[in-house]
Amino acid sequence: MPNLTIAVPTYHRPDDLRELLPALVAHGRALEAEDDSDYTVEVLAVDNDPEGSGREAASAVEGVRYVVEPHPGIAAVRNRAIDEASGSRLLAFIDDDERPHPGWLVQLVRVWEASEAAAVAGRVVAAFERPLDPWLKAGDFFTRRSLPTGTDIDVAAAGNLLLDLDQVRSSGVRFAVDLGLSGGEDTLFSRQLHHAGFRMVWCNESVITDLVPPARQNRRWVLRRAWSHGNSAAVVRLRLADGAGGMLAARLWAVAGGAARVVGGVLRVALGIVTGSLRHQARGSRAAYRGLGMIWGAFGGVYQEYARTEAAA
Repeated sequence: MPNLTIAVPTYHRPDDLRELLPALVAHGRALEAEDDSDYTVEVLAVDNDPEGSGREAASAVEGVRYVVEPHPGIAAVRNRAIDEASGSRLLAFIDDDERPHPGWLVQLVRVWEASEAAAVAGRVVAAFERPLDPWLKAGDFFTRRSLPTGTDIDVAAAGNLLLDLDQVRSSGVRFAVDLGLSGGEDTLFSRQLHHAGFRMVWCNESVITDLVPPARQNRRWVLRRAWSHGNSAAVVRLRLADGAGGMLAARLWAVAGGAARVVGGVLRVALGIVTGSLRHQARGSRAAYRGLGMIWGAFGGVYQEYARTEAAA
């Protein structure tokens, strides 16, 4: 029985699976081959397509287990991965449009062994199929955080994340299924884990590449994502609030913070226009849209960033 599961949530990306899954099997074998290693690793693909569009790609790779999670949304898929990994102590998440760098899994596990944390988060770097628009490049929108290894964190994305399932199960924290099509489910999950007193740490040597498709390399997508992130921040803050007083404080935080971002963002755009600074124009635009998303979330609005058409659901 495996004691570490690598889980890949997937939806309508069989070509990505064909490329990613063999690499994950190789990472698992590399960990098993480490000196004094007592790990046995399985690779699990969890398909959110009820028709099982990823089945053929997964079945072509030896050492991959494939299941279908019909309930729409990434949160249901992540919960299914936790449930399917019932015999494993550790669960590593990686998205189907990501590619692991050498040492990705080994580094996550080594930091977990040293820290005994409930979660270890790794670094994500972006790769592009075509050159970035100057506005996007000036805004530096696709650069993710980088921290010294071992740094304690209070929030983590799930695209490069190792979970200690013994601690996660004892916490009772699950991914919020109702956020499965809006995003923010990993933010809420990790913040709840942190609030419950469980430790999360950073591993800067564990790196994956996020393949950014051309459809996301435009201003509209960046600003829509900024709105979504602001909205998610407000929604998560409200979910974590305790009692009526806490809810009121969370709403005021979202409204005041959102308004400050809108005003500050608009002023920064104006400054950018006057000075000819693309960076000010781009960063100001994103700040304003993030603020609008926060204000909308304060009043109960939830942006369904990953909403599916009936045909695609």
